[in-house]
Amino acid sequence: MDPIHKKITQLQDEFAAVYAQLAIDAEQQNLAQLEQELARPEIWNNPTEATALNKKFAAQQNLVQPWQALKMQLADIGELLELGDDDMLPELEAQIDAMAAQFAELKKALLFDGEFDSYDAILRITAGVGGTDAQDFAEMLERMYLRWAEKSDMQTSNIERSTGDEAGLKTTVLEIAGPYAYGKLRSEHGVHRLVRLSPFNSDNLRQTSFALVEILPQIDEPEAVQIDQNDLKIDVYRAGGHGGQSVNTTDSAVRVTHLPTGIVVAIQNERSQIQNKETAMKILRSKLAQLKEEQHAEKISDLQAGESASWGSQIRNYVLHPYTLVKDTRTKYEEKDAQKVLDGKIDGFAEAYLESKLGKEKE
Repeated sequence: MDPIHKKITQLQDEFAAVYAQLAIDAEQQNLAQLEQELARPEIWNNPTEATALNKKFAAQQNLVQPWQALKMQLADIGELLELGDDDMLPELEAQIDAMAAQFAELKKALLFDGEFDSYDAILRITAGVGGTDAQDFAEMLERMYLRWAEKSDMQTSNIERSTGDEAGLKTTVLEIAGPYAYGKLRSEHGVHRLVRLSPFNSDNLRQTSFALVEILPQIDEPEAVQIDQNDLKIDVYRAGGHGGQSVNTTDSAVRVTHLPTGIVVAIQNERSQIQNKETAMKILRSKLAQLKEEQHAEKISDLQAGESASWGSQIRNYVLHPYTLVKDTRTKYEEKDAQKVLDGKIDGFAEAYLESKLGKEKE
């Protein structure tokens, strides 16, 4: 067998193995079923349900289509090689190399073996110790994740945003939707630390500041995480901070406390108390789902008290002075160009984290 035929055969065999392992044909059947459901005219009588289903269909389509397209390309190029036209070989070899690169990117999906890795993500950033510097750092991280999402063809929407008094953010909550959004982002869960010359003091002194990043799987369906209503304490209060007319004149803000774990979610961005409660419950379900996965609990009632991410779990250092370096404390993966990382180049950190988790599971 000549080298080009050997290369395409090897690629086809490896592709078939991964394709079967990820059960792409079954995912294609799920996609077809979702398409049938969306084709029912009565589905649009309930716009909320229809929108959620349409979103689910788009995510499934983004998951399946690249695999189906590459499968067809591999079949087509195999047929072209069988024609035995030597003049076509250089062009075909270039196409095979391009498909091999595409396959290498697609098979990273093998790293996403967690229960919620295929889900969309909720990202929450909270400024920590460091005053205005920490709030500025929180905004730098928000920008970093938005840039990453844009480059990764992810969709983003803001749920909650509280700006700092001088600059930056106190908190921000984003929804990030796309293939394996949670799986790709869960490496970011924990405390991030910034070291730099502060632009906010007259002496331009070196300043250390912190921000807490929480990455949660987005659990939209209430039945996916069963919560005992007796375990909830729900408070309503008057919304504060920036907002439209009436944001401070009605008791629209909602705080939900899950008593067994002590997890608290407060939302005030929406004008409606009902909308704020729905958003708070969605985030609470997501927090409980992640805590359940981390504690290897069989059900929500088995969870122990405590938040999933805490200020004691520092995961990454961003050093901008006296040198530039971004280094993960868990995997030791690092990037020397800190600005590129802050511009959204975080995939290397995610892959190193997933590979280290996979390595530990095999031990």
